[in-house]
Amino acid sequence: MQRISAVILDWAGTTVDFGSFAPTQIFVEAFRLAFDIEITLEEARVPMGLGKWQHIEALGKLPTVDARWQQRFGRAMSKEDIDAIYQAFMPLQIAKVVDFAQPIAGVTEVIAQLRADGIKIGSCSGYPRPVMERLVPAAAEAGYAPDYWVAADDLAVGARPGPWMALQNVIALGIDAVGHCVKVDDAVPGIEEGLRAGMWSVGLSVSGNEFGATWEEYQQMDAAEIARRREVAQQKLSAAGAHYVIDTLADLPTVIADINARLARGERP
Repeated sequence: MQRISAVILDWAGTTVDFGSFAPTQIFVEAFRLAFDIEITLEEARVPMGLGKWQHIEALGKLPTVDARWQQRFGRAMSKEDIDAIYQAFMPLQIAKVVDFAQPIAGVTEVIAQLRADGIKIGSCSGYPRPVMERLVPAAAEAGYAPDYWVAADDLAVGARPGPWMALQNVIALGIDAVGHCVKVDDAVPGIEEGLRAGMWSVGLSVSGNEFGATWEEYQQMDAAEIARRREVAQQKLSAAGAHYVIDTLADLPTVIADINARLARGERP
């Protein structure tokens, strides 16, 4: 049948950890711990969605971070520096990630609805496997468990923005057409991942990295500020090529219904 048969979901900012705070705050702490270099939370968010080693590498290339690094050490960040920050990052992230395992509001209900419609639930993450091995059972205990998951360091060929983690889900879940899959993510590399895999790509503008607020902050935010942040996130995700941009995963069933209608007309992503 010409209809969606699988959704492949990101983790932080998409299904758990509203605002994607678990990884971003730890990057700030890891830079400080390893080299006594201060980076801001806003800087830490810029490369979000990449594998974590690649994320640190990208942070070192940000003009503001590079300027601070050059001032302190008289040179650019090296591979050995990245390794040192990564080694500081990993135990911090492993210890902290379980505190951000609670499903985002509406996620468990949407997952139940998708499964009732015969849709398989795949997932992939920018987190490496040691972090995912802590996060997955904690999220399951809190009510969210996908049918399959891939960590950023599982595949020798690499992670986002390449298509490989998404395509590994296709293989593992036994999906017969990539055009019958929806990739959902809150960050640009994840949107690119879905597009490169030949899938429908859906961006999340409120629950994730681009909006950048905790659930509590969001609940107390006035309408004008919500609209401002949403617009910034929508523009960035749309510019990356997202076929749809919605607030949170709770809005996904409406998108899938629209995609099913488009597939029935012979459209492809």
